[in-house]
Amino acid sequence: MSGLKITDFSVHDVRYPTNVTGDGTDAMNKECDYSAAYIVVNTNGDLKGQGMTFTIGRGNEIVCFAITEVAKRIVGMEIDSIFADMGAFFSFLISDPQHRWLGPEKGVIHLATAAVSNALWDMMAKYNKKPLWKLICDFTPEEFVRSTCFRYCTDFITPEEALALLKAKEGGKKAREEEVIRRGYPAYTTSVGWLGYSDEKVRRLTHESLAQGFNVFKLKVGADAQDDLRRGQLIRSIIDDPANMPKDRKVDPATVADKNAGPTGCVLMVDANQVWDVPQAIEYMKVLEPIKPWFIEEPTAPDDAVGHATIRKALKPLGIQVATGEHAHNRMTFKQLLQLDAIDVVQIDSCRTGGIQEILTVLLMAAKAGKIVCPHSGGIDYICVSGDMTRNVLEYVDHLHENFVHPITTKDGRYVVPLGEDVGYSIEMKAESVERFTYPTGAYWTAVAEGKGPVADHLGLKL
Repeated sequence: MSGLKITDFSVHDVRYPTNVTGDGTDAMNKECDYSAAYIVVNTNGDLKGQGMTFTIGRGNEIVCFAITEVAKRIVGMEIDSIFADMGAFFSFLISDPQHRWLGPEKGVIHLATAAVSNALWDMMAKYNKKPLWKLICDFTPEEFVRSTCFRYCTDFITPEEALALLKAKEGGKKAREEEVIRRGYPAYTTSVGWLGYSDEKVRRLTHESLAQGFNVFKLKVGADAQDDLRRGQLIRSIIDDPANMPKDRKVDPATVADKNAGPTGCVLMVDANQVWDVPQAIEYMKVLEPIKPWFIEEPTAPDDAVGHATIRKALKPLGIQVATGEHAHNRMTFKQLLQLDAIDVVQIDSCRTGGIQEILTVLLMAAKAGKIVCPHSGGIDYICVSGDMTRNVLEYVDHLHENFVHPITTKDGRYVVPLGEDVGYSIEMKAESVERFTYPTGAYWTAVAEGKGPVADHLGLKL
């Protein structure tokens, strides 16, 4: 027994001014200050856990308040009992009846749950002196299942089915881990196609991304169909031109199968960020068909599983697939999307769902459904669950890495797997960054309030 207990915590409203440069802008979200509702959980020793959830600015303080209320319930708990059964810990987090009334398991209270849950996963990984991905990959199938939340999902997958699925992949797990450490995990870039970027910036960033090894690109769409078609054609004109390819670039055809890859093996996806009604999404994508996107991400309301199924059926003759998930509240939303065969690509975000426990549920359901998973971060799916990363890609956004103690890195268009005893969830922010960008008292935001900060000017907006 470690004798360690949770003694206290601190919550921080950290907002980065990405709106100044247009980073993160899309048809739905034209003002984006990438923000973290960030928690540091302390023990009676040196061990700490960092966790966060994500917003885009205003309202981050509401999430911080909710995190404080959720975290009060874990003060005094022994970490040994938490780590022994992370599934039971998640059930504890979501079971407070008065907090539950605010969701249940959705909205601000679930974002807060994610932050607290993520902090304890970070702490558990550091306690075991492993990166979080390695901690989970070292689980036995039984430990994996015990850490997963199956409530409300047993009509799709049972713990017994999950255990059998994991045991079937156990034999090759070590080899897959060695491969992903050696080669890295394939990535795609969103950083070339934010809606607020000028053509010149899109052109420059696309060339730079090609030089960095990327061959899969995402474009934000939804403001104007003809302009989006033009912007897509601009990117296609660069990535489909063999003259722009790095020397000796080779793309494995299997990795771009059924992705509408161009002659150079490059792939383009588009993302509407929920801006359309169902009929509008179908008609809009007919306009964008000439740029041959692999998929349309978030074509309509994230809760509308039936709407996604309708869109998928309508776009299938065009060879355009459907992806969603970054705003799916919880595992039940994914269950319905999979039950209705409404999506081709599963996207998950551990800052939107309730944390890792729900991520594990979704990975298992996706594997049973035979769907590929392209999350905002991760990789354990390949090692532990599906056993295949041929067509999978993780999102890469080239912003704000300098603010983290263990920033992610890429090489040749692939994520470099984080290693080290103190990496944890790779979520710990530098103290100076937290101090500078805490809202509204940090040095940056104080300067803005005094009229000394930069002013955003993109898309014709003075913000």
